[in-house]
This record gives sequence, C-alpha cells and structure tokens, in this order.
Amino acid sequence: MPKILNIVETAYRATLEEQDDTVLWLTHMLKNAGADISVLLRANAVNYAVKGQDASGLAFGEAKMTHPPEIDKDVEKMIQKGVPVYLVEQDVNDRGLSDADFVSGIKKVKREALPELIDQHDQVWHW
Repeated sequence: MPKILNIVETAYRATLEEQDDTVLWLTHMLKNAGADISVLLRANAVNYAVKGQDASGLAFGEAKMTHPPEIDKDVEKMIQKGVPVYLVEQDVNDRGLSDADFVSGIKKVKREALPELIDQHDQVWHW
C-alpha cells in the first residue's frame, strides 16, 4: 500500500450544511480502511489544529447551524488513530500562534524540510 501525504492548504470555508472538512473526513475513512496516510497543514489550514475552537451560534440569516464543525477535534481524532499531522512552522509563526495553541501530538516542520517530508511518501495529494 502506498504511503500518502495529504497536504491541506485551503482552510474550510463552511457552508450551510452541517459537515466538517471533507478532506479530513476522507483522511479518517482512508485510515480506517488501512491506508498509510499523513497530513500536512499549511497556510490558513494550520488553524485546523488550534484547540478550543467554537463555531456554535453560527447563523446565516435565519438558518442556524445546530451541529457546527469541530475541526480541532477532528484533528485530535486523526492523531489518536495514528495519523501523523504536521504543521509548517513558518505558517504557524506568520499567524502569531504558539505551541500552546495547538492540540497535542502535532509535529512542526520547517518549510525548507518539506522536500524531505514529501520524499518520504509515495503519493502526495494537495487540496
């Protein structure tokens, strides 16, 4: 089975539907099916791993989200299932975030080390 690196760069922008990020859901399903998969969060998607996010109370006009996404918890669940989750260190710094802001188990990687991380995988999917 190929080793897959799932790069998530474009952060979830939400919809009126009650769902989480499709790419993270796909990663969960592939891991459950036995895939050897890792996730690299970069650019705005590094915010996925910020703990304690709360989108409750989100409404669009009269439409209220009764089950808002909990993307930080989705990231935690992936890590608990053994999915390595990486963040680009410079993207974290650009957003003024610190290690204390993130769920536990996150691995930071410097931008200049990305070619090595990519080379450790057979397939790279970029979203």
